[in-house]
Amino acid sequence: MSSRGRPVATSHAQIEAVAFRLFAERGFDAVTMADIAAEVGVGRRTLFRYFESKNDIPWGQFDRTLDGFRAILAESPDDLPLADAVQRAVLRFNEYPADSDPPHEQRMRLILETPALQAHSVLRYADWRDVIAEYVAGRLGLQATDTLPRTVGSVSLALAISAYEGWLADPGSDLQTLLEETMTSLRDYLAD
Repeated sequence: MSSRGRPVATSHAQIEAVAFRLFAERGFDAVTMADIAAEVGVGRRTLFRYFESKNDIPWGQFDRTLDGFRAILAESPDDLPLADAVQRAVLRFNEYPADSDPPHEQRMRLILETPALQAHSVLRYADWRDVIAEYVAGRLGLQATDTLPRTVGSVSLALAISAYEGWLADPGSDLQTLLEETMTSLRDYLAD
């Protein structure tokens, strides 16, 4: 029995691999969605079914990634202190296989060091912070928009970005160690 509809023309992974290669060769600003579509061998309309804009490509399938983050937090035992639960979740969320394609370092360098992506990144960061704020609010019987949940989300993001910046600046450093060090300061803050 044959399946109905159009055959799959490409995948998110294939688009990302091509796009990252083009970004490395030409620079992010010089690459267009039409360039990426041509290299992948699909039309621009097909490409837009996978990614709403060029700015979304470095973030990958971020909505699915955030669903995974929510699941990690939801798996945290209720008797685990809140700060420990957030710290463990952030560490697990930031575990990436060494053979990721594109490499995680390349993805994060593009996101954190490309001026044209900064405004778009603010929207993604807000979504990430909201995941933590929702979890914290649920644990404490608060609203996600209350001060403490928002603060934990914002501080967690700042600490994670600080760890990533340190990691990118020092090729010999270990991301998980840096995240552990920065997130410990949040745990200490919440413990007080």
